[in-house]
Amino acid sequence: MLFHTLDFLYFFAIFFFLYWFLFKENIKAQNILILVASYVFYGWWDWRFLSLIAFSTVVDYAVGRGIYNSPKTQKKTILLWVSIITNIGILGFFKYFNFFAENLGNLLRTVGFEPHETTLNIILPVGISFYTFQTLSYTIDVYRSKIKPASDFISFAAFVSFFPQLVAGPIERASHLLPQFYKKRQFNYLLAVDGSKQILWGLFKKVVIADKCGELANLIFDNSADLNGSSLILGAIFFSFQIYGDFSGYSDIAIGVSRLLGFDLKQNFAFPYFSRDIAEFWRRWHISLSTWFRDYLYIPLGGSRGGISGKIRNTFVIFLVSGFWHGANWTFVFWGFLNALYFLPLLLANKNRVNTDIVAGNGFFPKISDFIKIIGTYILTTFAWIFFRAESISHAIEYISGIFTGSFSADPFFSTNHWGNIFITLALIAFFQVSEWYGRFGKFGLQNLFIKNNRLIRWSFYSVLIFLIMIYYQTDRSPFIYFQF
Repeated sequence: MLFHTLDFLYFFAIFFFLYWFLFKENIKAQNILILVASYVFYGWWDWRFLSLIAFSTVVDYAVGRGIYNSPKTQKKTILLWVSIITNIGILGFFKYFNFFAENLGNLLRTVGFEPHETTLNIILPVGISFYTFQTLSYTIDVYRSKIKPASDFISFAAFVSFFPQLVAGPIERASHLLPQFYKKRQFNYLLAVDGSKQILWGLFKKVVIADKCGELANLIFDNSADLNGSSLILGAIFFSFQIYGDFSGYSDIAIGVSRLLGFDLKQNFAFPYFSRDIAEFWRRWHISLSTWFRDYLYIPLGGSRGGISGKIRNTFVIFLVSGFWHGANWTFVFWGFLNALYFLPLLLANKNRVNTDIVAGNGFFPKISDFIKIIGTYILTTFAWIFFRAESISHAIEYISGIFTGSFSADPFFSTNHWGNIFITLALIAFFQVSEWYGRFGKFGLQNLFIKNNRLIRWSFYSVLIFLIMIYYQTDRSPFIYFQF
């Protein structure tokens, strides 16, 4: 079930009525309703994979209780490894079995063996990378005595399967989200208005920006061998806004829907394309995943403490694993490798925490030096996105080679019927970026936009967004990109 469909609208309308009107005074009933609705929401894709969520929930609930009640450190450690092996094992089998089988087969063939084909016809469960990381962080935090384990199974099961952020995040920590299932929720009009605005902004990002850019990005990447350098540059730009609009759009809708239900989710994107260096970019892009790897992998490995060799090792580990988390393809691994190369000089020079404030915080226009840094960071990021989008490493290399053939200064080459679409999409991107720049002081672009203006101006802008969503809404809705991760 996709957020930008009538199916979800009907589903949520029924849920909202039951949640706030029928079960308003009964928190237990509300949590049961959330649990049932979440399983319906997820089962809409394939009900068979509900067993994986249920199994992971039972295991981590039992492990959390066992760790808390055990007086022996050794038993606590064993129980923690039960959770780690269970969650990573499920994720590894469904997501990476064929990848390792194919690469092992290729390796054996290079040394003279002819192994039998061992790949399986495995369907990747939607959102498995997200909910396994969410439950895994719970057991690790219980083991570290940072939180107490859940005492109510229904609340814990609702936390694991909470439908707004179940399939594409944000990846919530139990310390932040789980306690909200224990407290009585009151409908808050101001929070509901704020949530509705974030849903509108998320829909605009997905339907208008991501899907429009996706049409052209797919056209260019799928026909890259026949296009000149300037056309390929446009393709990379379109994909950079496709993935940003798509993923941050999902996060905005998830956070907005949660606010309508009285829940607070963490911010997952903070205007990353206004970053002045790659370190700032990674503090602003997919924040819940970046902080997850920081807290559960990077810091335990030693972080930035110790010698230069340790810093280099830990930097590459964190980015390579982050790349591999995205998918079973060497393109994602190389994308992570590139970002490690970008990040490492800042870390070694101790300049990775230089840009922690909001750009141009004291004025409207950035300094020339900040503007150049923003453009440079965007170029580096977009270059890396080519590997993320390409079908293979060879495809990415061919694509990049096509950019630098000497034709990158020539006019883009497209058939006449595509030019109008290209100009309209570029205009929409410009409109989007100007809006985000105006709204960069909020938690999402629309939060404080025109808040100081009169109601007519504010609602006129909302009407423009709604009109654009209606104009570009497609009956054959494209799924969110991160559903495949």
